[in-house]
Parts: sequence; structure tokens; C-alpha cells
Amino acid sequence: MKNSVSVKICGLSSAADVAAAAKSGVAYVGFVFFAKSPRNVSFEQARALAVDTPTGVAKVALTVNADDAFLDALTAQVPLDMLQLHGGETPERVSQVKTRYGLPVMKALGVSDASDLPAIDQYSAVADQLLIDAKPPKGADLPGGNGLAFDWQLLADRKYWTRPWMLAGGLTAENVADAVRLTRARQVDVSSGVESQPGTKDARLFDAFVTAANKQSIPSLL
Repeated sequence: MKNSVSVKICGLSSAADVAAAAKSGVAYVGFVFFAKSPRNVSFEQARALAVDTPTGVAKVALTVNADDAFLDALTAQVPLDMLQLHGGETPERVSQVKTRYGLPVMKALGVSDASDLPAIDQYSAVADQLLIDAKPPKGADLPGGNGLAFDWQLLADRKYWTRPWMLAGGLTAENVADAVRLTRARQVDVSSGVESQPGTKDARLFDAFVTAANKQSIPSLL
């Protein structure tokens, strides 16, 4: 049976983990291209992983404030289905990336309180998808993957955006059902929540997370 909540496992770096993620029923696999991240992979590594990713599972590249030279090399070497912009890219930059590379673009946006929500409306006009993540702590080295959640009640009564969106930030098999119930998210993203230590995925947690994400019945938005 098709999952009602689509899951993305991000920060994969081994063929075994890609295979396990696909077997668990994920809709997306994510590869991180950010040198400071313990999940960072080279273009060569990512190409091998992407080639081995089963048909039907979308391959997403996470980049942070990448320039055209970097994205030119990335897209030339790695077969991808989507670019995830996880830095401080402006709406104008999102549009430029979409036009230049002809790939769907997911824009990640950090949330800590209600003042962060209006920016989501701005980016929904240009991005193909949105990823709503916890805002990293001040001075953090990583823009995401910090294992932090934000107050999901901020999204509970929101008028939903015009683009598909994905919930991220501190999700685990233990809390994802509650997150889906509160936010009515139809897509969720996990990275540190399925790791034994930063950058090391624990494939035993993949099935548990996907199953838990789909335990909650999502009310119709119509």
C-alpha cells in the first residue's frame, strides 16, 4: 500500500543505506554537499549512489549557498531529480537556479517562532517545494541536521502554502506521528533521527521511522 506520508531520508553516504532506505518505502533520498557536514559526500561518491538508487525514488542534492560553478559541476556529474537549497538563498536566486538547471528546486527555511513564517509565503511563489526546518542555533556550523525541533503548533492553524512542503527538524520514530498529527504534513524529512552518531546512518531505524510517519491519519484539507 502506498504511504500517505512521503518520507525523505537525507545525508545518505553508502550504497547499503540507499538500498535500505528504498526498501523501507521512502519517496526521496538526499545527498549532502556541504564540507562542514559529517554527511558530506563527493561528486564521485554521490554519482555512484545516485546510479544505484532504484527508479521511483527521487534523488535530492542538498547544497548551501552554492555558486553556479559548483552547481554546474554537480549537475554535470551526478544524475539528480531535485536541488535543495539550504542556505540563505534569496527568492531571486531560487528562480535563477530553476532556470539555469531545469530541475525542481526545494527551498529550506528555518523556523523558531511566528516571525519566521511570512518568509515561507515569499518563497512559495518561486520554489517548487518548501522544506520547513528548525532554525539552527546562532553560530551553528550546520544549517540543518542538528537534531532540533521547533514548535509544531506554529503550523497547526496555518493556511497552507501553494507549494508542496516537507516538515523537518528533530524528527524521530518516536515523535514523527505527533508532528504529522499537529501539522498535517504530507511529507517529512529525517537525517540525524535515524543515525547512531552524526553522519552514520542506522538502517535498522529506517523502517521504524517510515512506519511511524504513516501511523497518523491525515485529515483532508478540502
